[in-house]
Amino acid sequence: MATTSGNAGPVGQEKINTDIVTLTRFLTEEQAKVKEATGDFTLLCHALQFAFKNIAYYIRRASLINLGGLAGSANSTGDDQKKLDVIGNDIFISAMRGSGKVRILVSEEEEEAIAFDEHPEARYAVACDPIDGSSNLDAGVSVGTIFGVFRLADDAKGVKEDMLLPGTELVASGFTMYGASSQLVFTMKGAGVHGFTLDGNLGEFILTHPDMQLPKKHPIYSVNEGNSMYWEEPVKEYINTLKYPEDGGKPYAARYIGSMVADAYRTLLYGGIFAYPADKKTVKGKLRILYECGPMAMVFENAGGQAVNSKMSRMLEVRPESIHDRSGIFMGSYDEVQKVIDIHKKHGY
Repeated sequence: MATTSGNAGPVGQEKINTDIVTLTRFLTEEQAKVKEATGDFTLLCHALQFAFKNIAYYIRRASLINLGGLAGSANSTGDDQKKLDVIGNDIFISAMRGSGKVRILVSEEEEEAIAFDEHPEARYAVACDPIDGSSNLDAGVSVGTIFGVFRLADDAKGVKEDMLLPGTELVASGFTMYGASSQLVFTMKGAGVHGFTLDGNLGEFILTHPDMQLPKKHPIYSVNEGNSMYWEEPVKEYINTLKYPEDGGKPYAARYIGSMVADAYRTLLYGGIFAYPADKKTVKGKLRILYECGPMAMVFENAGGQAVNSKMSRMLEVRPESIHDRSGIFMGSYDEVQKVIDIHKKHGY
């Protein structure tokens, strides 16, 4: 008779993790740490993750059900809207309204802020870019959702002016990247940065990258050099120092995808710098403060990096003048951004 040895096959040797930390569990455990918590913020976060899952589903299905192509209109910032932009926006509006915890929503796809007057007692406001980088969808490039959550002042009236807040007032922010897998990066005020991956079988975001920390420096830069003829002199000098090191060292590697969430996620994982500076063509900059620059700056600062605008002001302290106000940005590893600041100082910034 054959005896059973201790050398089981590959299946027998597989280690199964039964102590999985889902986003739902993570939020519940974080809520338990705050004695005065009412649960409102947690419920809002559940609505956010439903929106992310829903958008991820439609992006996976996009090429099969003809969601590519333009919808025939333009959004608030003049960009042509794609069908998925419209769907993503509708999903976000519905999820935020349904949560009952959001008083105001600002979306890139809406010219005006949306006030949920049916929830006058709601104390939170959300700013979002429902599908950032959608112009790359037809080419199969990763796109994503960027979001920021504010807690409104007690005397807020539920109007767009209530949203003209600097990033220092954010209580949470992050982004979801929809690519080969769906990745969610999430942070809260005064807390760490955590990465979750959507498990298609479980239908849950699973904690896969706890306490993400940026390396202090890394020789990679991400910027659209096609705009270099419009750059101000400090930016030109900075990029040249990366390409032609004065000490004869190895030049930095250039990595530019053209989808902010994808470039930001890679920079967050490996270090380096992402830049979209203001220039002579776009004097204020191209990226929106409320739902792109601010939320991203919070993520990068909480992960140990830096984020500044083209005037070298701390990005989180920049207050938008309108809900779709724009800015330039440099964000990434602490030492890499410091190089930008030092060169600008030399030029009198």
